[in-house]
Parts: sequence; structure tokens; C-alpha cells
Amino acid sequence: MKSAMIAAETVFDLLKKSTDDNKSKGLEPSDYDNRIKNSWIWKELYSVRNFRPAFHTSLGVFGGIIYSALHFVFRGKEPFTLSHGKPDHACLKEAKDCKPIEYPKPDNVVTFDLLSSVSLTNTNHDSDEPPHLTLKDDSIPTRVNLPVYDGPEQRYCPAGVYEYVENDSGDRQLQINAQNCIHCKTCDIKDPKQNINWVTPQGGEGPAYNGM
Repeated sequence: MKSAMIAAETVFDLLKKSTDDNKSKGLEPSDYDNRIKNSWIWKELYSVRNFRPAFHTSLGVFGGIIYSALHFVFRGKEPFTLSHGKPDHACLKEAKDCKPIEYPKPDNVVTFDLLSSVSLTNTNHDSDEPPHLTLKDDSIPTRVNLPVYDGPEQRYCPAGVYEYVENDSGDRQLQINAQNCIHCKTCDIKDPKQNINWVTPQGGEGPAYNGM
């Protein structure tokens, strides 16, 4: 929320100082990065920068637990920064190396089915708006993702945006239900071939959380 406030302030100040000629050519809010780095957001995030990467070292979970304990001593002031080693999408295992997970059915008291949870977000997109979820290569889902990874789009998306359906010839193809999107951008990050392109939809459409 604070980063969005800083973004709005940056754009507002930029528009205030710009001329009509500059506006017609386009403006670049280059000061945004500096404002973020000079805010409490940067200090807070920097202090916990090693938490997640600590679990991705050769020590695994134990390394993460050890670092978590040391963090209370160093408070993020340790003279090093750990890295994940490789991007998140490169960590996805092939389907042949994994066992299916049998999840218990939702009890509608503590746990709920996916689409019921999506309805709580009040997400909304006009049916005739330009698509904000597109594929760079339409063949990759059926050529790579489905046979190699068993269609991971169906699982990493928390809103049921992606599903494989049978076409008229009986083959399975990827269907994108963009109207369900809750703007988490998991697909943009997790897709193994980085084939999904997520852009901001028109008019600021998307989820509207009334109960937060």
C-alpha cells in the first residue's frame, strides 16, 4: 500500500513539473526507485532480505531455521546477502518426478473450494476489454507444460484462471478465464517457460476486497 502511495506521489509531482510538450511525448517517473529506497519500506525489506533465501542453501530447512534464530541477533545487519540461486520458475519439477497430492474435500467451514474463495474477492473485468493475460507462444502449453509438467497453470493459479479443456477434436488445450484473475501475478512468475505475459488491465479493474 505504501509503495502505491509513493508511486502516486511520484507521478503527481512529475505531472506538476512537466510541460504540455513533455506530456505528449510521455513521462518517465525515474525518481520512484529513489523514493522507495529512502522510505521505511526499503529499510524494512532489507532487514529481512535473507529470510527466504536461507531456506534455499545446502542446509535446507535447517539452514533457514538457524538463520531465523541469528536474525534476532543481527537484526538484518549481517554483512552479506544470500540469493536463491535460480529463479522460481526454474525450480519446478517435472511431473514424472512427483507424486499427486490428494487434498481433502472442502468442509465449507474452515476450508472452501477455489471458486467460492474467488467470489469473495469481488474481482471484475469487462468481457469485451483487451486481454491482460496473453501467451508469447500459443503452442507451449500443449507442447511443453501439459506433457512435461502436467499443466502446472491449473495448480499455481489460486483463481482458476487456467484450465485444460477438450477441443472439438478431443485434444486438450489451455483455456484462459481472465475474468477470474485476482492479480497475484503468480502465473507471470511461476510459468516454467516464462510464456505468460501479465499486464495491467484497463480501467483499474480486478479484485475489490471489501472485508479487509
